[in-house]
Amino acid sequence: MEVKQSNMPTEDSMAKQEDARAGVAVDAQLAKNIMSRHFQPSLIGHETWEGYIFSDLEIRIKESTDVYGAVLWPSAMVLCHFLETNQDKYNLADKNVIELGAGTGLVTIVSSLLGGKVTSTDLPDVLGNLCYNVMRNIKGRSKYIPLVTELTWGQDLDQRFPRTTHHFDYILAADVVYAHPYLEELMDTFDYLCQENTQILWAMRFRLDPENSFVERFQQRFHMEELYDLPTLSIKLYKAWRKDQKTKDHREAAV
Repeated sequence: MEVKQSNMPTEDSMAKQEDARAGVAVDAQLAKNIMSRHFQPSLIGHETWEGYIFSDLEIRIKESTDVYGAVLWPSAMVLCHFLETNQDKYNLADKNVIELGAGTGLVTIVSSLLGGKVTSTDLPDVLGNLCYNVMRNIKGRSKYIPLVTELTWGQDLDQRFPRTTHHFDYILAADVVYAHPYLEELMDTFDYLCQENTQILWAMRFRLDPENSFVERFQQRFHMEELYDLPTLSIKLYKAWRKDQKTKDHREAAV
């Protein structure tokens, strides 16, 4: 007798589909909550700015359309939301923090409001606007004043941040990976600054293939854990830390 296969979904497959739909709904609500942190000023004065609410404080960010790095992208808001809502596990208070590609400074500002000793870095043409935003939002609000300083990825790292005197508990990065020609230099910068016990928190928006290949190469040097996946924003947030070099070398020697 011929037995026909049933195309009816099983209870297990139906449960998985229901879980998937629930997960999508949760992620969509999370993305909505994050984007609600942004507001437009009700009155436009002599200066144009964008408003954000973090740590129950109003943060005013001035953008600059003349410089690509001086525009705030949603990945920064995702990272800020995560830091604020996960202080029990990722406590920045009195920790040494460095931000790569700080841009308009929102992540630096929020990290400082959360008690971090922050080194905020970017290219020279961004520093003026970055420093302005940091100082206007931090003054009188933060235990530590962030150090705003130039950093060109991959260049003079041992001179700017010698490992004997500079150890960072956290490396923060938001939307530093896109189709620019300095991905290898960025990788080397992550590699140099990330020492034992350093945690990387990195939010990125997926756009083109170079971002995907960067993640694959990144995983060769670092362990990675996905903390957020927000399809409605095309943004993921990762935690990363160094692979055990001794264990890796031993494993390769045994092959």
